[in-house]
Amino acid sequence: MPSFDIVSEVDRQELRNGVDQAQREMVNRFDFKGTNSSIEQNELVITIKTISEEKARAVRVLLEEKFVKRGLSLKGIDWGKFEQASGDTVRQVVTIKVGITSDKAKEINKLIKEKGPKGVSSQTQGEQVRVTSKKRDDLQAVMALLKSEDLGIPLQFENFRD
Repeated sequence: MPSFDIVSEVDRQELRNGVDQAQREMVNRFDFKGTNSSIEQNELVITIKTISEEKARAVRVLLEEKFVKRGLSLKGIDWGKFEQASGDTVRQVVTIKVGITSDKAKEINKLIKEKGPKGVSSQTQGEQVRVTSKKRDDLQAVMALLKSEDLGIPLQFENFRD
């Protein structure tokens, strides 16, 4: 029976490369000279430190540009609130969301059941959703349906089987 899996992942190497590129550009840009700005990455958590919220927003734009150029979706990024840090600096913690939560999985299953073709079934398996159908065309219709909906997380389709 044809099936595929819906997952929400991020390419960690591309994420690291995007952060590194942003750091290098930040060092060379004139508007960041003397601001003591930095970007630190620890797995899926990125910390932005700089002198003001305005500069932090500029770093955010810089990061977003690098992520888009590297093909990373901005849907899975949770931009935290600005916090006061030591020495009159501002910190913003950015988390990258990976995996499909149970609430999102329920939303995806409900969407497939309501708007998907007849004969398509879906079930949650941990942090992914498996979709099965007797026809390949129905599975491709489900993929198109999910791409057109804004679920707030990046979705990838894997393990397409006939």
